Amino acid sequence: MRLNADFTQRASVHFDQTDWVPSPAAGVERKMLDRIGDEVARATSIVRFAPGSAFSAHTHDGGEEYLVLDGVFQDELGDFPKGTYVRNPPTSSHTPATEPGAIILVKLHQFDPDERTVVRKSMDGAGIVPLHQDAHEDVRIENWAPGASVSIDAPGGIEVFVLDGSFVEATEEFATWSWLRLPPGSQLLTTAGVAGARVWIKSGHLLGMI
Repeated sequence: MRLNADFTQRASVHFDQTDWVPSPAAGVERKMLDRIGDEVARATSIVRFAPGSAFSAHTHDGGEEYLVLDGVFQDELGDFPKGTYVRNPPTSSHTPATEPGAIILVKLHQFDPDERTVVRKSMDGAGIVPLHQDAHEDVRIENWAPGASVSIDAPGGIEVFVLDGSFVEATEEFATWSWLRLPPGSQLLTTAGVAGARVWIKSGHLLGMI
């Protein structure tokens, strides 16, 4: 499968305009944002776990990065409630599950093969909340005031995911849990909505995809 797989092009997906697609695991559904591959894939998805559901044990050959958007996500290392950011690097493994149910934004097979950094962080905070930075990428939360004009140069490309509020980019409105990707060499120009916006941003990581 190839979905939004041309990384030289702008791509966007709106949560309320996209259907849930069942996964091979019972009680687990997803909304695909971009994907190259079938069940083992370079993928960005919103995944919904029904209460009591689980995924089989697996190793992260290409790494795994996720945000807990709702509920509590669980594995052998602990419970990760709404508002948690997690990075599981290549060679790590776990058996994910959730008793109460959970919704996560997850990115698979997108790490540098040599990365071994493990991250478990709260995304709470005002202004800019750093989550992870290395030679390949910068991951952070930004809080934009109501009506704020925001300009971000993105020489290595950028992804923006709305956690709360909304913003407008290129006349397109992005509400909660909507996603935007701009290619390397772009400039993000947005205006926050009347309630402001709280967004997850990942930048600098797309140079190897073009």
